[in-house]
Amino acid sequence: MNKTVLITGASGGIGKELADRFAKDGYNVVLVARSEDKLTELAKKYQESYRVQATVFAKDITLPGVAEEIAAELKKKGITIDYLVNNAGFGLYGEFLETKLEQEMNMIDVNIKALTIMTKLFLPDMVKRRQGGVMNVASVGAFYPGPLMAVYFATKAYVLSYTEALENELSGTGVTVTALCPGPTATGFVGRAELGSSKLYQSGVMEVGKVADEAYRDFLRGKTLIIPGAIHRFITSLPRLLPRKVMTRSIRQRTEQVDR
Repeated sequence: MNKTVLITGASGGIGKELADRFAKDGYNVVLVARSEDKLTELAKKYQESYRVQATVFAKDITLPGVAEEIAAELKKKGITIDYLVNNAGFGLYGEFLETKLEQEMNMIDVNIKALTIMTKLFLPDMVKRRQGGVMNVASVGAFYPGPLMAVYFATKAYVLSYTEALENELSGTGVTVTALCPGPTATGFVGRAELGSSKLYQSGVMEVGKVADEAYRDFLRGKTLIIPGAIHRFITSLPRLLPRKVMTRSIRQRTEQVDR
């Protein structure tokens, strides 16, 4: 029987690209996002082109009980999740005194709370079967403070720390846990976070396909930390070399809008 992967935030960006690669290689896919039209279109493509099973959940996983509803429905359908990709997430640009609390609380719900709940729901059965894997999408921003995106960087620091701790706890179980830490990538994230004119993105971004290729390959190899792109691997080493305040000032300079 084909193995099954569940991907949140599967309607676009890195999530959609990962879904493409899993389906092409014969994995059944469970696609979760709020956009029903996009998910339905993807599911039809995968079923017709790759002859795999594609299940769609057009739901907001930040709403109370939704993640549990998804898990219960999958159990009812007899669908076992072999791999979980917690990709759903978004960012928010601006000084903390000016950004809206509601947006930040929603970001914490998506980037931290939903990711943790989904892992809690599907990880135990993987451990019982002594096989499987979880990929949590963090960011290179997980490695340092992020002025002008303070809450977003902090949420990704949680994801990285949480993932590395789980990897240690699960040693010897046959289940892998991976943190994917991409740098600036050409996805819808840029528009939602209002980062289009930021120096961070004006200086160049990685193609989402290249990020997904590296992430897909190394995840299935069981790698704990994936940082696509040599320049980003170098950047994440800087916090160990530079004083904290120097690093923070440098990140702010790279994050500021070009017209400031």
